[in-house]
Parts: sequence; C-alpha cells; structure tokens
Amino acid sequence: MPKAAMNQRVFPQLRMTDWKRTRAFYVDGLGFNVDWEHRFEPGFPVFAQLTRDGLSLFVTEHRGDCQVGGAAYLVVDDVDQLFHEIRGRGIKPAEPPSDTEWHAREMTVVDPDGNKLRFSTRAAEIRTGPKHGA
Repeated sequence: MPKAAMNQRVFPQLRMTDWKRTRAFYVDGLGFNVDWEHRFEPGFPVFAQLTRDGLSLFVTEHRGDCQVGGAAYLVVDDVDQLFHEIRGRGIKPAEPPSDTEWHAREMTVVDPDGNKLRFSTRAAEIRTGPKHGA
C-alpha cells in the first residue's frame, strides 16, 4: 500500500488501548483508511496514521505518547451527509449534527477509548437563504 503524503502541518494524536478495536471503529465505522501502521517488533504497540477525506490522525498504543480521552476537531464538507453515512455503518454519535452560535454545524463522535471527534461544517456551506434570526 502506498504511503499517504504528509501534506497536513498539524496531526492530532489520539491514544488507543486496542489497535484491532480502534481500527474497526475508524475504518469500518467512520470510513477512515489506514495509511500505515508501525510496530518496533511483532507484538509491540502500534502507531498508525488514519485518513478520511484528506484529514489525517495519528493513533497510538504507546503509553508515553499521550493519554486516552483526547479530542480532535475535523472540518468536513457536509456534516449531515457524514452523519447519515456513519449511522448506516452502525455508529451512533454522542451528539448529532446541530447548529452552533458560531455559524457551524457540528456533531460529536466518541471512540472506544473516549477520544472525542468533533466534525464540523460551516453552516453557510450547507444552507442557502437568510441566516437564522434575520
């Protein structure tokens, strides 16, 4: 498998405790691809890069890298479309898409280790017409 280019300049890094479970959640549930995974030796902890729609995350089983319960904010083209896609894959977001006062539409998904992924789309990119309260 070709390695994905590292075009991003910042990569959120999330701690995981079970690579097999994490991989299934992100790949089968959220539609990410595994760009690469690394182990120093067979049976050692995994460090991997996951990408969806040009957005990449690092996930790590290494205890010293970071703690479980982290967070990442991901800007996507259409959070409502993503919501319907992942619901069809069996993922139930902790918070379904809703409008924010900062003119975004956001939903929150929590992974098996308690890491929060907030997916966001600017409300103006989804809706046309007058703004709320106008």
